[in-house]
This record gives sequence, C-alpha cells and structure tokens, in this order.
Amino acid sequence: MMKILSVEFKLHLRQWPFMLFTIGLPVALLLGLGLTVPSMTQLNQSSGERPVDTHMPSAMVLLALLTLGCSVLPAVLAAYREHGVLRRMSTTPVHPARLLVVQLLIYLGVGVVTTALLIGTGTLAFGTPVPRQWAGFVLVFLLGTAALLAMGLVIGALAPNTKTAQGVGSAVMFPLMFVGGVWIPRENMPDVLGAISDFSVAGPITQALRDTWAGHPPQVSHLVVMAAGLALFGGLAARSFRWE
Repeated sequence: MMKILSVEFKLHLRQWPFMLFTIGLPVALLLGLGLTVPSMTQLNQSSGERPVDTHMPSAMVLLALLTLGCSVLPAVLAAYREHGVLRRMSTTPVHPARLLVVQLLIYLGVGVVTTALLIGTGTLAFGTPVPRQWAGFVLVFLLGTAALLAMGLVIGALAPNTKTAQGVGSAVMFPLMFVGGVWIPRENMPDVLGAISDFSVAGPITQALRDTWAGHPPQVSHLVVMAAGLALFGGLAARSFRWE
C-alpha cells in the first residue's frame, strides 16, 4: 500500500497544473468574489452574518469536492482501465482494489488541503471565523467527501473511456453545483428547487457545512441524505466496477 501510495502521489505531482487548478480555483473564487462583489462582505440583517462568513467558503468547499469526485477521479479510473493498468495489476499478487483505496486517500488529502486553504484565506482576507462546531464540521466533511467520491466511482465504473468519463462527470457536476448553492444561496431558491436541493447530496453538504461553520450542529436529515448517498453510490460502484 505504501509503495502504491508513493508512486501514485508522484504521478499526481507530475500533473501539478491540473491539481493546482483543482486546489486554486475555489480559493481564487473566494478571494475574487469577496474582493470585487460588495454584497459578499456586507452584513445580512436577517441572518446576522456576511456571505463570506459561511455561505461562500462552504460553497467553495463543495466546488472542490465536486471537482475531485465528478471530474478527476472518474477520468483517472477510466484512463487506467483504458490503458490496461488495472488488468495488469489484476494478474499480480497486489489486488487492484488497493489502487482504488490509494486514489481515494489522495483525493481526500487534496480536499483537506483545499479546505484548509479556504479557511486560512477567508480568515486572513475577510476575517471569516473558523468553523465553530469543529467536530460536526469534520463529520460533515468526511461523510460528504465519501459520498461524492463514491459517485465518482460509479461514473468511473460505467464510463468506457476517459473522454466519456469527463463528459458524464461534467454533466453531473454542474447541476449539482447549481442545486448545491454554489451560484445561488439555498435560502434564495424557489420551493421546488429547494426541495430538489434537499435530496441532491450536494445541497445537504453545503447547508451542513454552513451550519457547523456558524456553530450549529448538523441537522440529522442532512446527515441521513449524505449517508444514503454514500450507501447508494458505494453499492452501485461495487456492483458495476470492472477491472477491464
């Protein structure tokens, strides 16, 4: 496992422009919108907080996780299958499932780094508080990340090649960004769109992150939706994944 982790980590470092984009885009959007859009730093009288305090950093965390789960992971798995890497590994004593575990660990690490940079950037640039409900924040982050990576495993399992994986991943990612509140805060959504967001996995992730950022425990309904998404997509990935 350590050898595979070392090799895969080096391979990801060689593709540093793409990884830099994955990590840098959410941070750049947080900075750009916070510095150029006055409403982002203005106090909302009804909620008693600014958008840069909870909404924007939570939405940018979701953006990073969606990019990893719906774009990067499926493309890598499809490329490995397309190039015969998984088939060759299946003929060795090292089970290729270890490669999947390593991929998930690496993307979890990238998500942690991105989230830490978002917290640090928000604090330094706008005085954004760190998540006040820290234990709940970590729980939501881990559960939400697992659910979105499981979704990526399903796309990677069903896509016959890299281009298809990228196309399907984009088709899934952008609607989830919309219903997850990346572009429109969930409280400003129409009732129908809000109901869709509540069951989209992405919506509960954003809202639960916002709640824990503001010092409130995550709602049980949001945790249930994320856990259900993990069970559903994890089960589909296990049933449909093929090494070649």
